[in-house]
Amino acid sequence: MAKTIFITGASTGIGKITAKLFQSKGWNVIATLRDPSKETELTQLANVTVLPLDVKNTTQIQSIVDKVTSSVNIDVVVNNAGFGIVGPFEGTPENEIERIVNTNILGVMRVTKAFLPHFRSQKNGVLITVSSEGGLITYPFFALYHATKWAIEGWTESMVYELKPLGIQIKTVLPGPTKTEFGNSIFQSSHSAYENTFDKFRSSFLSEKARSTFQSADVVANSIYEAATDGKYQIRYLSGETARKHFSDQIELGTEEFHNKMEKSLL
Repeated sequence: MAKTIFITGASTGIGKITAKLFQSKGWNVIATLRDPSKETELTQLANVTVLPLDVKNTTQIQSIVDKVTSSVNIDVVVNNAGFGIVGPFEGTPENEIERIVNTNILGVMRVTKAFLPHFRSQKNGVLITVSSEGGLITYPFFALYHATKWAIEGWTESMVYELKPLGIQIKTVLPGPTKTEFGNSIFQSSHSAYENTFDKFRSSFLSEKARSTFQSADVVANSIYEAATDGKYQIRYLSGETARKHFSDQIELGTEEFHNKMEKSLL
């Protein structure tokens, strides 16, 4: 019997490619996005159901989860919905700070909490959050994005203690820099006091030349598939060469020296 995966943030990038990968491997896919009326590709695929979902809307989340779990057993949930903020923290408006916390942290927690009764009744299930290497290391001017990803890493690690005895796996996939449309949704803050330093960072990391070295989203989708199917109570899956190298360098060099190395290369 085919298994079923539920994915948030499936309109573009990693979410959409993950939906297509699982569909190609014979899974039933429930792909959710804020505005399904704009989706023309996933709706044409066999065994793919496209549903509306805004992870900031608790009522809608519960309604959608109740709807799908009443008719099918969900085997895997992928929390992929999210966005980024880049730029000086001091220049970030309060509403954008609240939005990233509401989406990247609380959104993941809301969806997870809504599915837990279903997974408990099944005595199994896999919960995967698409985190980031930025949940273990940091880049300049991504302070708020890092805050959300570090929060998810700590939350996930602690949740393992609660869920493992119930037969439920909870994991994160941590990609390095990836070529997706994610950059189009990034809010960019500004502040004149940080302009010179931010310009240096933009030229080293946010330039077209730098972006050309980013990994394909297919790499991340394959890591998600591994996490979903390997049957392991493994907490983290570093996705791509850059993420693995940065993590190993941080361990080898130590936090302070690794931070100095990143500062020299990016600023």
